[in-house]
Amino acid sequence: MAYRRLDYQQYFIDTSEDYNHTGKARRPIRYTAKTYESGKLARFLGIRNEVNYEMHFEPDRNVIQINFQKTNGGSDWFSNVAEFSSKYYDAFDFDGAPLTLYVHHGWGNMYKSIKHEIRDGWSALMEAHPTAETEIVGWSLGSGQAMLCCQDLNYNFGLRSHVFTFGSVRPFQARKGGEERLKKYLASLYVECRNFAIGNDIVTYMPPFRGFSMMNREDIGGQRRTLFRLLNPLRFHTIYDDPALYAGKE
Repeated sequence: MAYRRLDYQQYFIDTSEDYNHTGKARRPIRYTAKTYESGKLARFLGIRNEVNYEMHFEPDRNVIQINFQKTNGGSDWFSNVAEFSSKYYDAFDFDGAPLTLYVHHGWGNMYKSIKHEIRDGWSALMEAHPTAETEIVGWSLGSGQAMLCCQDLNYNFGLRSHVFTFGSVRPFQARKGGEERLKKYLASLYVECRNFAIGNDIVTYMPPFRGFSMMNREDIGGQRRTLFRLLNPLRFHTIYDDPALYAGKE
């Protein structure tokens, strides 16, 4: 059976666990949780971090889907807010020259804590379903994890996945002079990547520091950006299940 993509708003409904109670979620998501220590400050404060992920195979669409949960609890906010510094993530040859990849420190540590489980789980599903495509999906914090997962599976297995995220953070950082090369590298990782961002969703500008970016940001919503709207994330970070946002995006 050939791969079939869902409507974009359906991905948000599913991966957000039907945050807005539309009643249109296709299936419940049962996340696997893993706790980890993110660094010296977290250990000093007695904070144990947790990351939540889920993967499954859908025979009717011939797809392996990997989901990452949104921010969920105080330890996730510690990773979001308290660790804005970036750190070395990987080093490899790209396009005939060495490339050093930097990511947000907290989100990089979060993904590294589950990378072996993700690789093993995906490999087992791929062995059982060798013609399947792979989708990687997330909202908010989960979007950052989805992009790191896309990079990891591409680097280790050559996988070019389908990535659909909503209200994403910006996990990657380009050092001075490396912006275009980072953009070119990130564009090589996927078959399709739609990182949907409402212009007034303040989360999509985090961290608010020079050099941070996401894969293929796609602005939707069409409203003029204002400070008042940016300070209302309860509205503009949660409405990605509105099908009108994706008009003309098919």
